[in-house]
Amino acid sequence: MHGNTEPSEPITGSAGGPDRRRLNRRRFLGAGALAAASVVAAAPASFAAATGPASASARPLFLGTYTSAEGGGTGVGLATYDTVTGTISGTGTVTGVANPSYLAVHPDGTTLYTVNEQQDGGVTAIALPGAGGGNPTVLGTRATGGAGPTHLSVHPGGRWLLSANYTSGSVAVHPIGASGALGERTDLVTHSAPPPGPGQRGPHAHQILTSPDGGHVLAVDLGNDTVYTYRLDTSAGTLTQVSYARLRPGAGPRHLTFHPSGAFAYLANELDNTVVVCAYDRATGELAPGEPQSTGAGQPGGNFPAQLAVTGDGAFAYLANRGHNSLTRYAVEASGARLRLLDTVPVGGDFPRQLALSPAGNLLFAANQRSNSVTVFHVDPSSGELRPAGAPFRSPVAVCALPL
Repeated sequence: MHGNTEPSEPITGSAGGPDRRRLNRRRFLGAGALAAASVVAAAPASFAAATGPASASARPLFLGTYTSAEGGGTGVGLATYDTVTGTISGTGTVTGVANPSYLAVHPDGTTLYTVNEQQDGGVTAIALPGAGGGNPTVLGTRATGGAGPTHLSVHPGGRWLLSANYTSGSVAVHPIGASGALGERTDLVTHSAPPPGPGQRGPHAHQILTSPDGGHVLAVDLGNDTVYTYRLDTSAGTLTQVSYARLRPGAGPRHLTFHPSGAFAYLANELDNTVVVCAYDRATGELAPGEPQSTGAGQPGGNFPAQLAVTGDGAFAYLANRGHNSLTRYAVEASGARLRLLDTVPVGGDFPRQLALSPAGNLLFAANQRSNSVTVFHVDPSSGELRPAGAPFRSPVAVCALPL
């Protein structure tokens, strides 16, 4: 769904193989804008199915999708997963949320946030029920000031929501109130320099996250082949750029994942099918990319890396490969400074767009966009090896899985 010379992310495809149609992101976002017309702020949430009795080992799982896609979802999927077996059970849907393609939860666990990936981009807050039970409630939606937001994250202090507008190449900040609801946007920064990479028409902000020490905010821009570093004014909710790191032309950086030490980060490059280890300076916020490394998953143009996940002990890293439809396992060495490719295993689905480790680190979830499924793997704590945890869970246009 990217621009004319970027790899497509078709909205739908058969379970039997990749859908090779080239679908322009602008065209999809236009369709998404039509769906947005029915979204009402503070719309009530409803379940599509009754919630079954919870077991002691069941934990919440939230699923992102495209509501404007053919065969897409109707909102944020609600499910639980068994923390031992990895088995997923669907429990319902939060309706009234348009194109909730990426999800994040507040540090206190009381509020879920989602992007609204469409031409008139938005971010939505959803109050989660407490121990007494009940239904999630949509608190409202705020405009991001840009088009096609694809990522969001909550600043560790819990007072600010950060979002990245892919199509317009900008990043936004919203305040978070005591109830978890969002206030009006306090800042919007468009990436204007350095210039776009080869074949790109402009900037494409794909991710925004806070460094582990909380000192800086980093924004990954696929269009400009750049990672920007900002300081967030935690009183005013404004961003000030302090540095940027340029990747090689045409790399197409998509997602950055920090090592638990905070001294290194790993970058998935979508367009040239590589990963890069980056040194991170906590004092200055400067990111220093190293040399591109193999994904072990085919050639550029046939595979588009999506996202890395790193185990809590910092010993292993996993990469989702869209096209090759695999997961790459790396050993993390030299205290985080080096990745060593170990192997790739089939993901058990088509076009794995996003990865997430369970909080306990014993399960890995992959959201497979084209096969409408979520696959789960057991993670061996000593070797990092992945073992499938049963059959895939069916979920329409699954593009994000968030286990709590």
